[in-house]
Amino acid sequence: MDGLIRAYDIGPNGPGAILAPCDIGVPVKDGVFRWLRFEKTPDSDAWLMANLDPVVAQALTQDETRPRCTHHKDGIILILRGVNLNPGADPEDMVSVRLWLESNRVISVGRRKLLAITDLANEIEHGDGARSLGAFVASLAYILTERMEPVITDLSERADDLEEASLDMARNTPQSEIAELRRTAIFLRRYIAPQKDALNRLSTDTSPIINENTRINLREAADRVTRLVEELDAVRERCAVLHDQLAERRAEEMNKNMFVLSIVAAIFLPLSFLTGLLGVNVGGIPGANSPYAFLVLCLLMVGVGVAIAFIFKRLKWI
Repeated sequence: MDGLIRAYDIGPNGPGAILAPCDIGVPVKDGVFRWLRFEKTPDSDAWLMANLDPVVAQALTQDETRPRCTHHKDGIILILRGVNLNPGADPEDMVSVRLWLESNRVISVGRRKLLAITDLANEIEHGDGARSLGAFVASLAYILTERMEPVITDLSERADDLEEASLDMARNTPQSEIAELRRTAIFLRRYIAPQKDALNRLSTDTSPIINENTRINLREAADRVTRLVEELDAVRERCAVLHDQLAERRAEEMNKNMFVLSIVAAIFLPLSFLTGLLGVNVGGIPGANSPYAFLVLCLLMVGVGVAIAFIFKRLKWI
């Protein structure tokens, strides 16, 4: 079947048994749960539409999703997101995984490769992974959360570096870096915050699919996601404060420059008036025939400039 990546029968002992595509319709044995891992393709969408409830099939095949947990009939629709750690990808470009949980079967659908799912499959194939459906869900939630933490910690460290740079007056902190960091924090929070709600709801679900141990693990994962959301909020607020501080500093620098220009203009304004007045082309200009008139004029302007500077100094303008 095009779109089916792997099918496993997972029991309490040993590694998960890999099934052939023709065996996915065989009934599941007691004490075993089946994991059907699909890649989203037209063929897989057609199979899901033909073999699942329409509401479930639509949830698993839709193009755009946000994290959520919905109890439907005898199963649970669970949609989660993980950071994109594929080579060359941006971590904030989060990858979704869509799950349909039944008493003895899990169907997962993904549009792109998610390393958390790959790790979980490798653990199951080597016998180190989940041995029950509840443990499978808890492990997936734990791995997704664990892979988010380094990315968000890196954002917090970048905010620390920008704050340190902003305290150093000699260093120029680019506004673009602050804006990019804030945009990344907002984008990640857009999906991580609903994931916290989805895990909380799943941990309180009364379905027999989720046992007490799984609820405890899910609550722990939800608490960790809550801390990540709080850290993202802190990064976003710190970026806003940094932006305001830089704007205030630049406004203050501009005010200082404008003040200096105003003082210079105030000193030279009367001097410009004198030179303009004595430079008109009419008769009767004082000293027009005196060889010392230019020297007297220069001394007069120096005196006027000194007097204006003295007055400004007394007024504490400079």
